[in-house]
Amino acid sequence: MNLGYDGRLFMLAFDHRGSYVKRFGIEGNPTPEEIERLNDGKQSSRASRRRSTAAPTPRSPASWSTSSSGPRRGSPSRPRGEGSRSRCRWKRAGQDQFDFEYGDEFSDHIERLDPDVSKVLVRYNPDGDAEMNRRQSQRLRRLSEWLHERDRKLLFELLVPAERAQLVAVNGDTDRYDAELRPELMLRAIAELQDARVEPDIWKIEGVNERADCERLAAQCRAGGRDGVVCVVLGRGADTAKVDHWLRQGAPVEGYVGFAIGRSIWGDPLKAFIGGDLSRVDAATQIGDNYLRFTEVYTGAEAAVG
Repeated sequence: MNLGYDGRLFMLAFDHRGSYVKRFGIEGNPTPEEIERLNDGKQSSRASRRRSTAAPTPRSPASWSTSSSGPRRGSPSRPRGEGSRSRCRWKRAGQDQFDFEYGDEFSDHIERLDPDVSKVLVRYNPDGDAEMNRRQSQRLRRLSEWLHERDRKLLFELLVPAERAQLVAVNGDTDRYDAELRPELMLRAIAELQDARVEPDIWKIEGVNERADCERLAAQCRAGGRDGVVCVVLGRGADTAKVDHWLRQGAPVEGYVGFAIGRSIWGDPLKAFIGGDLSRVDAATQIGDNYLRFTEVYTGAEAAVG
């Protein structure tokens, strides 16, 4: 198959599982009543997609992100149709290293759910535990090869958490780590994974503060003849101003094709809905408005340079 992805991706990410539950003040396993309310909240976000894609706008169509499981397990809804994409994740939740959600049966689940894109979330610091990185790379190569042998796409969310020594080097300042150390570590991580024959079609990249770093990251993702591979900006649950800045750095760069934003879009509206302070319709409206606003920031940054 041809490695890479042809098109735009403005993804409303909704695959946060445990963090989704904790965000709404639920400790431990949710009760049946809490599960029902949480799933109703997810339906509000799905409703927002219909509003977003129906908006009279020249922007690229919306892409929808879904998860293989939420507060309770089950098959994801597949919001098909023009401008929509489904995406399922295959990482076991709550672990620092990548492993398959369904063990050796991962392939059966992918074929049953038949997503447009299969997504993994990986924490990989090139200065971290070398043996753990090796194990992760082997598992990820297995998934990558299995998907591409069947003409399926892989979306790879790369997180580079700071090692203790790296934080010490910036006096414990996480903003300094993000600005001064993380971009270079991301480049090294991508190169190491590529050398291990892990081949994403789409890299979901943590936002960086400088456009030059976006350019270097896109170039590394496309190195070695990977000309069709693309990047999208990850929201990280950050505040609006920070996400706006990251979008404006990435949007004008060749190889960036959109974003994957979740909590920064739906966090506050769903918290208000689940707390009883906002109706389902109003929550869906706010989520849709937030989503459309980020698409405007992204496409505006593209147009300003182009």
